[in-house]
Amino acid sequence: MNAALTLRERSEAEASRLPPLLARAEHLAGTVLLGDHGRRRSGLGDDFWQYRPAQIGDSRRMIDHRRSARGDQQFVREREWQIAQSVMLWVDQGASMRFASDKNLPSKADHARLLGLATAILLVRGGERVGLTGTTLPPRRGNAQIIRLAQAWSEDAEPDYAPPEHRAMIPHARAVFISDFLGPLDEVELALTKAADRGVRGVLLQVLDPGEESFPYRGRTIFESVGGSVRHETLKAGDLRERYLDRLAKRKDALTQLCRATGWQLGLHHTGDSAQAALLWLYRALDGGTA
Repeated sequence: MNAALTLRERSEAEASRLPPLLARAEHLAGTVLLGDHGRRRSGLGDDFWQYRPAQIGDSRRMIDHRRSARGDQQFVREREWQIAQSVMLWVDQGASMRFASDKNLPSKADHARLLGLATAILLVRGGERVGLTGTTLPPRRGNAQIIRLAQAWSEDAEPDYAPPEHRAMIPHARAVFISDFLGPLDEVELALTKAADRGVRGVLLQVLDPGEESFPYRGRTIFESVGGSVRHETLKAGDLRERYLDRLAKRKDALTQLCRATGWQLGLHHTGDSAQAALLWLYRALDGGTA
């Protein structure tokens, strides 16, 4: 009995440490009907695909000891269906994402993380492997991986803009990038170009606050970045509106052209709109269709 109580107490303590984001993402994912993913696609099997260097997070049983014995480096043997079922996720954790123009609106970061995690939950339920871009959390299946993602996305980055992570892109996998994409565009271009070169196709979801779309500011206004790196004061904020909206339109057009050139899809979500609609679009876009 004592052992059972101890186990239960440990389980409850572990669950209490999970971010509230996880419960919200589970609820959101539950509102979307699953489509067909992963192994149900034609032409996929257990055929050998490639060897790749072992990464942080790979389990010991994934190591191909015969290939690794040829040198000092350990290698993982990947099969075709494993590649096709891998989805790499990047959610912008930069300071600009913590912006909200109204106290009744969620921040961009709140919706970006919620949508990223809910997408991961849906993919795992469909038999996919999910992970982060880069080398810190390679694609895996299971609820434990969802918890790792929730923990990773519970942390904030200090710079105003966090560049997309583009290292260790798995050839012919899929990817999801969620950000406001208001930072330096060259980093996004580099990430998508490298992805396209490796046969990676994916989705960009731009998350914006309604205030960033309408620019409702008038009179004396102090504009300051969330990270504090930029500050501008003006007595006639309304005079900036036309120039600001023109620059925003050009940024959207540049993202559209970039996605068109690399075979990715581009979506737009406002934090004042339904997260469910955005999640449904994301899921369908990953499945090769559009909402």
